[in-house]
Amino acid sequence: MPRTSDTDWRTLETFAFGDSPDLADRLLALVLTGTKTATCWAAADGLIGVEVGKQMVVLDGSGQARAVLETVDLTQRRFTEVDAAFAFDEGEGDRSLSYWRQAHQTYFTRRGSFEPDMNLYCERFRLVRLIEDPAA
Repeated sequence: MPRTSDTDWRTLETFAFGDSPDLADRLLALVLTGTKTATCWAAADGLIGVEVGKQMVVLDGSGQARAVLETVDLTQRRFTEVDAAFAFDEGEGDRSLSYWRQAHQTYFTRRGSFEPDMNLYCERFRLVRLIEDPAA
């Protein structure tokens, strides 16, 4: 897998966190401070192009490229099997498992996909590069 030092970040796939511009910005801010190093999504949505070692560009809520992330771990588990360590790495709220469960149940319910035993893809990633000026 080519590194961003070998590859122009503009050639990488892009994505944004969450399901709204506001949520995309809030979650991105956690990534940029190093607080958020994990994310998850409903397994029913598929792998959405994610694989270990792959780099992707994360966008802010206005669609601007802000950083390059690299997947370092990818597992599948049920909602009820997510543990405190993963909740902490997601970096949201007080970083507790109880906060994670409440926030993610709300999120998946809003998207019409919550089931207590739903399968999730759980990804850990690392920040590879900040994109200071996407126009440059």
